[in-house]
Amino acid sequence: MSLLEAIILGIIQGLTEFLPVSSSGHLELVKTIQGQELSGGSSMMMTVVLHFATALSTVVVFRKDIIKIVKGLFQFKLNDDFLFSIKIILSMIPAAIVGVLYDDIIESFFGGQVLLVGLMLIVTGLLLFLADRAKNTVRDISTKNAVIIGIAQAIAILPGISRSGATIGTSVLLGVDREKAARFSFLMVVPLIFGKMAKDLFSSEFTTEDVSITVISVGFIAAFITGIVACTWMISLVKKSKLSYFSYYCFAVGLIAIAWSVK
Repeated sequence: MSLLEAIILGIIQGLTEFLPVSSSGHLELVKTIQGQELSGGSSMMMTVVLHFATALSTVVVFRKDIIKIVKGLFQFKLNDDFLFSIKIILSMIPAAIVGVLYDDIIESFFGGQVLLVGLMLIVTGLLLFLADRAKNTVRDISTKNAVIIGIAQAIAILPGISRSGATIGTSVLLGVDREKAARFSFLMVVPLIFGKMAKDLFSSEFTTEDVSITVISVGFIAAFITGIVACTWMISLVKKSKLSYFSYYCFAVGLIAIAWSVK
């Protein structure tokens, strides 16, 4: 992988992690189009590093919210900050369970599975299309909703299912306020990404045999900077009910991916 390819992947990751169009799906498509011959471990490693970069950009954008969550968790007082922290933890459990129990199966999805990516992008598009038409989105996130949103996040491990699209879309369909849905979506993934990064660093399957540290670093920086811009932009778009635009995009890219895979 060249430096230019790493920059392209970083920019795509930074944009698509927060825009509801599936960052992992786009990364797999770009790798295939570029003709990259990465092993499963190297491909997964690059994906995780880029996700880690966007997790850091989330920390930068939501640093005040994160401080409130941490303080709320350790105050042990039954107030709004403490309850919100508990909801974040509950939302993480489904994805954590899937990640631990089915890690090997998940890695097999990150090796140029273009047809799978195309089909899952269509699913993402349908969810966004329905969510954009949801009414009465004024509720707070309940404990039950946090668990349901967490299940949506677990399903979004599949490349092509947008994590932000799945979690925000599910939240909105449950009647949650759009801005609160976006903030919750971005905050709930941060601990999982850091946990995944730590786990993979100690895994023998986590390899850099096909990519250099310089290439990884360049991709990381590109994803981090782009992520800060995209995260801020996405909150504004969700408030303005613009999810249908992304659904049309997912339909288009999904169909192109499916056509590419069967040509």
